[in-house]
Amino acid sequence: MAYIGAEVMISPLGETTEENWLALCENRSGISLVPDAGFDKEGLYLSKIPGLTGPARFRGLLTRALKQISEKIDPAILPSARTIVLISSTKGELDGNIADQFGEPAAALITEFHLAHQPIIVSNACISGVLAINAAANFINAKIYDHVIVIGCDLISDFVVYGFQSLFAISDQPCMPFDAARKGISMGEGCAAVVVSSDREIYKDQPLRLFSGASANDANHISGPSRTGEGLVRSTKKTMNNNGITASEIDFICAHGTATLYNDEMESIAFDRLNLTHIPLNSLKGYFGHTLGAAGVIETSVCMQMIRQGMLLKSLGFREKGTSKELNIVSANKPAQINTILKTASGFGGGNAALIIRKI
Repeated sequence: MAYIGAEVMISPLGETTEENWLALCENRSGISLVPDAGFDKEGLYLSKIPGLTGPARFRGLLTRALKQISEKIDPAILPSARTIVLISSTKGELDGNIADQFGEPAAALITEFHLAHQPIIVSNACISGVLAINAAANFINAKIYDHVIVIGCDLISDFVVYGFQSLFAISDQPCMPFDAARKGISMGEGCAAVVVSSDREIYKDQPLRLFSGASANDANHISGPSRTGEGLVRSTKKTMNNNGITASEIDFICAHGTATLYNDEMESIAFDRLNLTHIPLNSLKGYFGHTLGAAGVIETSVCMQMIRQGMLLKSLGFREKGTSKELNIVSANKPAQINTILKTASGFGGGNAALIIRKI
């Protein structure tokens, strides 16, 4: 059995999990207008961490996250030969070294925290975070490692911003997932970490159960999702079937919800095909923006807090139904007994992934 806990969040909303949760409960967004951020120096709505400037930003966030993790578990875990670190990211330290954006940050973690193994990089577009957590569960269940620390981290850079601008995918207002007036994504940056382990005693706070997730690729298009939601349907169905979990057991869905026209529509179709449209659902992109390879870890961490705090969070930016299939989108924060959460992710290249976490 795999356990998950010790969640850490660093974002524009706060330096710690506690600060982030408070901001979420107050429905505050990290998205703001940033002057001269676009290709033609136009202002863009982005979710940027205040004061995060200069070289080695990526390495600095990884270090801060792992330091916070070390304070939430048995300190002997980090240097153990039975522990591996997975880093989920799409671009890494791209501004510092375009030829090898992960090598130096990974080496720095080994030195500073006396890691026994080279960290493994998981970089598969926007499903990277969920894939990394699923890989961690597979390592645990196969008894290859006893503990896996998953860190998701991505930064806003000119490369990322200009790239999404070239696809006409960036909104000229804060993103509005699943809303009829949505115009596209708001880019974000952040870092989050979780610990997956076979031993529930290593955590200072009660962990949750992590079920082995699944992924599927619909091979539809380099950047466009399948119109039928095929990959999301397959990855979610496999996750549920492999663990013997039915729709009636799921209390909440944390969707990918990028606020692009095609992604949100695809998700509504997929959830309709899965008979999950009645389950409360939100997107967290209205709070953090789209943090790419970090999104799955940040949003899973929020899901864990929702279970712990017994609170459904409003899907920020949603006002009016904007998809062909009706979804039960959470429109206001409300207390709830949450035992089981489904987290999904979709990304460029046709990738889709899902995982399930449950209160013990």
